[in-house]
Amino acid sequence: MSEKVRYSDEELEEFRQLILQKLEVATQDFEHFRSIVMGSGNGVSDTSPTFKMLEEGAGTREKEEAAYLAERQRKFINNLKAALVRIENKTYGICRATGKLIPKERLRAVPHATMIIEQKVDNKKNAPRG
Repeated sequence: MSEKVRYSDEELEEFRQLILQKLEVATQDFEHFRSIVMGSGNGVSDTSPTFKMLEEGAGTREKEEAAYLAERQRKFINNLKAALVRIENKTYGICRATGKLIPKERLRAVPHATMIIEQKVDNKKNAPRG
């Protein structure tokens, strides 16, 4: 029996549903973080100057963290959307380095994966350090 070269249409549909669920949650999270970043004022206009300064510092830190998390979510959303394109092209689940099928367990855990885990580890080992 020859080795399987791609996932069946039924399997691709299963992954598509999983990705759509993750995309919905990721989009909600992105919007939440974005609303924190875009939020106005801290509501400390009537507090003491020292406390106000501390509050503003904490607010700035919270916005910076939210901006970082929003950016991570944006990248995750883009990766999920790219995975949906690969499903449409019927290339989803095929390692871009080896051409082998990425195991279902890996795709269920990381649905936007583009490499088998061994290749991912090899790439990290061989990556230039700087």
